Amino acid sequence: MKYVVCVPDGCADEPVAELDGRTPLEVAHLPNLKALAARGEVGRAAVIPEGMAPGSDVGNMAIFGYDPARFHTGRAPIEAAALGLRLRPDQIAYRCNLVTVTDGVMTDFSGGHPSTEDATKAIEALQEELGGDGIEFHPGVEYRHIMVAPADWLDAACVPPHDLSDKAVILPEGPAAPGLRRLMEASADVIDGLGLDANQIWLWGQGHQPDMPTFTSLYGLDAALSSAVDLIRGLGVLTDIEVVDVEGVTPGYDTDYAAQLDCALDALADGADLFIIHVEATDEAGHAGDVAEKVRALENWDRHILAGLVPALDRLGPWRLLLLPDHATPLRLKTHTADPVPYLLVDSKVAGPGGVYTEAAVASAPVVPGHQLMERLVGR
Repeated sequence: MKYVVCVPDGCADEPVAELDGRTPLEVAHLPNLKALAARGEVGRAAVIPEGMAPGSDVGNMAIFGYDPARFHTGRAPIEAAALGLRLRPDQIAYRCNLVTVTDGVMTDFSGGHPSTEDATKAIEALQEELGGDGIEFHPGVEYRHIMVAPADWLDAACVPPHDLSDKAVILPEGPAAPGLRRLMEASADVIDGLGLDANQIWLWGQGHQPDMPTFTSLYGLDAALSSAVDLIRGLGVLTDIEVVDVEGVTPGYDTDYAAQLDCALDALADGADLFIIHVEATDEAGHAGDVAEKVRALENWDRHILAGLVPALDRLGPWRLLLLPDHATPLRLKTHTADPVPYLLVDSKVAGPGGVYTEAAVASAPVVPGHQLMERLVGR
């Protein structure tokens, strides 16, 4: 048996006025997803446990089969693992976004999407000018980076920058806030003149690095994944899931969907039992409020991944598939919500009740905890 988990990040949505009161899932041309839903089980999952912030860290941890209420400590320490950073008990990590703030308003939480090369120069400059006394800046991908700090910097209330899109900024509060505010303010002078659209850093998502059991020890399977997002890659590192680098895969609209499909099929053919395909494009479109791009990203999933995935899996033997997003990212809100999301389970050997994979179609379905779907997928 082979297993595939498909994660179209943030694809769930609300009715959109520009789409005549329909969601992108209802409007997009998705013949392959429609066919899979007709032969499988469609339901509704709470990937964000009650009381937890609706972040990709929480939602993807649940999809990987780990209860966030038990294992989640913060977003940044997961991403730090993707960069090869193993934090000591006396260290924590903060997510360090390059952002654009104009007259006190978060005009771009992604700082104009700088190239990784240009962003790295900015992070290196920040390390030279502001690093020291336990503060370390580490470059990541595009606008997403990491700051390591002493453990006594943990206690602060920080708002994710994507929750502030086109809104007045809300600065950190709490005992560690003065140091965070000082660094955020000082970063403006360092970044100025580097030719970036970003004009400062934004610190958030802090925590100690979690201690997570390996995926194999929990589920008895060898797993691999593909993603351009450090958060997902970090979950792979922390759970000993093989992280496969794929040329052409990006966290933006221009990602190479077909390359991720090829990577997944090669890994499964070479002995992996389970493969996780994560694509960020739908989430990016949601944060941008870009209706057309979100519909297009869904159609790219269907055309370039699902269309070739099923016949290739059939050639490998029996298979099961799980598809769901890690949260909703409504175009109207431009940020995440904790609302339950549609899930799809398909077994190549067992016909399911069939259904329609849209938000409205599962609105009355019972809600299942998201972290339990991995157990159902692998039959444990």
